[in-house]
Amino acid sequence: LVGVYTNRHGERWELQLKGSGKTPYSRNGDGRAVLRSSVREFLCSEAMHYLGIPTSRAASLVVSDDDVWRDQFYNGNINKERGAIVLRLAKSWFRIGSLEILAHSGELDLQRRLLDFIIQEHFPSIAVNDSNRYLEFFSTVVSETANLIALWMSVGFAHGVCNTDNFSLLSITIDYGPFGFMDSYDPNFVPNTSDDERRYKIGNQANVGLFNLSKLLQALKPLLDPRQKQLASQILEGYGERYYICFTELFKAKLGLLGENEDDNFLIAFLLKVSFLC
Repeated sequence: LVGVYTNRHGERWELQLKGSGKTPYSRNGDGRAVLRSSVREFLCSEAMHYLGIPTSRAASLVVSDDDVWRDQFYNGNINKERGAIVLRLAKSWFRIGSLEILAHSGELDLQRRLLDFIIQEHFPSIAVNDSNRYLEFFSTVVSETANLIALWMSVGFAHGVCNTDNFSLLSITIDYGPFGFMDSYDPNFVPNTSDDERRYKIGNQANVGLFNLSKLLQALKPLLDPRQKQLASQILEGYGERYYICFTELFKAKLGLLGENEDDNFLIAFLLKVSFLC
């Protein structure tokens, strides 16, 4: 994280370098990025923005003189590639995993401070002194995550690695890794060559979203009272309906369907099935 920039429109952006080297979060990796993946992230994040899908943005791409060794297809063939660094921007880089790791380690005071900071900075509709602020925060994240994944599906976008560390608390598309767009409709489409179990296939993205949100609820539970926990569970149960409504509206717009007709959903499902069989 390089810093925070406020532009002339008063918009606040967090600037982050991807591929600049090791950080405390690099684990055993070298912290580098190759030119191939850097160009993909730059182009796709900008494309997603202009498709109207919430996303991080790319400000610049610099080619590095460093040689980076990568096994591109995870088949044991390691090759030397040209390195690169992307300067990318987002309203926030906090993820579900940012709260999950604090709850897992029992750092509840720090988790509460972080949550209050995130709410104050990025959720202006929620009062920081409201006793139900964490519940309202969770409700917003559930709803917006459902909307985001429905938008992904509307353009045939598969993220590729939908774990909790790649899911934004602001429900924007972040961390473009082995993503892909379907050339033709296939619910089993997997852009990640290392995903042998097809966990993150495009047809499973909504389910993975639910799984990640359940992990978020698990992380929040130590900060909720019994009544709030019950309400939060009910909110999570409404995720599927929220996703289905958004998905349906997006596909109705694609087909030019106006108003409400009980056969609309049947037509959408039928056309998707026909597309898959063809």
